[in-house]
Amino acid sequence: MSKPISYKRHRFPPEIIAHAVWLYFRFPLSLRLVEEMLLERGIVVSYETVRRWALKFGPAYARRLRRKPPSRRDIWHLDEVVVTIAGKKHWLWRAVDQDGYVLDEVVQTRRDTTAAKRLLRRLLRKQDCPPRRMITDKLGSYAAARRQIMPEVEHRSHKGLNNRAENSHLPFRRRERVMQGFRSLRYLQRFVSVFSAVRNLFVPPRSRRSARATHLHRLNAMAAWKVAANVAA
Repeated sequence: MSKPISYKRHRFPPEIIAHAVWLYFRFPLSLRLVEEMLLERGIVVSYETVRRWALKFGPAYARRLRRKPPSRRDIWHLDEVVVTIAGKKHWLWRAVDQDGYVLDEVVQTRRDTTAAKRLLRRLLRKQDCPPRRMITDKLGSYAAARRQIMPEVEHRSHKGLNNRAENSHLPFRRRERVMQGFRSLRYLQRFVSVFSAVRNLFVPPRSRRSARATHLHRLNAMAAWKVAANVAA
């Protein structure tokens, strides 16, 4: 666990700050909508303050959230999606496992073997072990990168097999529309890192669950969020 989060020199209590950051990253809300929702509860705060809280505390919370332990039986689904920033195309490369858990995301200016190799190296460094299988679309850069980085791993390349990775882009696309795009590559990288960590925590794994199990999952997720934010449960 990282060092405790400090709220010194902040006028609002930690519970309000953590709640505002949770609203912003958990739901497809603009900063102004978060401001309005807080106002309904009698909390007068500007959307600019919410933005600063998200930038300062969002990454700190995400670092403190428990991550899913890696396994050599995991299956990595890799995909990339174009994001336009200031009129220029960038590529958001994403890897998810067989349960839809986002393993890593990286924003890059290229869509080639060099970019694919960077993603695989980041994944191996974070997961600390290779997967059982890697599934991608027909982009040849993945095959070239796999041969150089982890040649022993099985690779299946077929668009129909990679729906899990392609579907994982949908929540991000909804947020992108609400935010009316991103202004810088750096902010996009910071945002998706927190956004995916929060989604990993609160969205149940892709399996059949009863209503009670889903309810318990959400209660446990909220408790874990409060621990990460260092606020009273």
